[in-house]
Amino acid sequence: MRSDLSTKIAKSAEKVNCFIEQVVDSESEPKVLYRASRHIIDAGGKRLRPFLVLKTCKMMGGREEDGLPTASALEMLHTFTLLHDDIMDQDEKRRGVPSVHTKWSIPVAIVAGDLLFAKVYEAITKHTDTKHVKPKRILQVIQEISEATILLCEGQTKDMMFEDMETVSEAEYFKMIEGKTAALFETSARCGGLLGGATKSQVKRLGEFGRYAGIAFQVIDDVLALTADEKVLRKPVGNDIREGKRTLIVVRALERASKIQRQQILGTLGNNDASREQIRETIKLIDSLGAIKYAKKLAEKYIKKAKKALAKFPDSEDKEDLINLADLIFARQH
Repeated sequence: MRSDLSTKIAKSAEKVNCFIEQVVDSESEPKVLYRASRHIIDAGGKRLRPFLVLKTCKMMGGREEDGLPTASALEMLHTFTLLHDDIMDQDEKRRGVPSVHTKWSIPVAIVAGDLLFAKVYEAITKHTDTKHVKPKRILQVIQEISEATILLCEGQTKDMMFEDMETVSEAEYFKMIEGKTAALFETSARCGGLLGGATKSQVKRLGEFGRYAGIAFQVIDDVLALTADEKVLRKPVGNDIREGKRTLIVVRALERASKIQRQQILGTLGNNDASREQIRETIKLIDSLGAIKYAKKLAEKYIKKAKKALAKFPDSEDKEDLINLADLIFARQH
């Protein structure tokens, strides 16, 4: 079942990649701008957000080609955020290749991200077929994406602010990831529904599926950042600790830690000079406090909520694919 879904995601990704190649041509001038914009896209990626657009569009009776411009636009929007994230976090690698600001420069990475952001709207307005999708729905899609981008910026800012705070609550963490990560998943599902002809209540339920799946995705991301095989993850394990990220796992560990344990965690958290051994010891301590297990249980809870949001939709292959996608998000290794 999982391999079948992986094949479908790969086929969907191929279509999205081809579309992005057309709208962001690496041979356009100035080449440095277009090649920098394409660099992280060409390095791979899961393409889960575009898959979500195409699946929800088809599930609501729409054509895949009607969802393709928006699916590709959301992947470009996601990539735009990654380019800027890497600058903010001073990450030297992304998807196993040098980050854009490392390969070129910070100014080039900023402008490359800006170009992708502009291409988001160009892709939708220039390439969505108005013979099959009403202009009113295209406007709704643009509004959805604009609102999601605002939430994303708010979530990213909170994430940065948390690094300077000793205490962050679980509620604050979830509010942050609802913007930083879940907003794009929610918008992908809602936009696909809109393009496929979904009613207002159907769009709402699709959005719930996307939001809960997105929350679970981020929680599992936090788990993998501390536990994954580095070769599979394609970036250093423990980076979140060195960068001082207040993930759900860290929040939970600090809540349960004794005074001495808390001092040990805070001594490594956000310490750029921390050795790999110190980070390993801190991860062990966090794990011993049950924080990683707790995060996995919560992720599982959100996956169940995501599936429940689809319950009222008629059974179909596309619905089954979305349910399997939720399971894949929980079981992923990178």
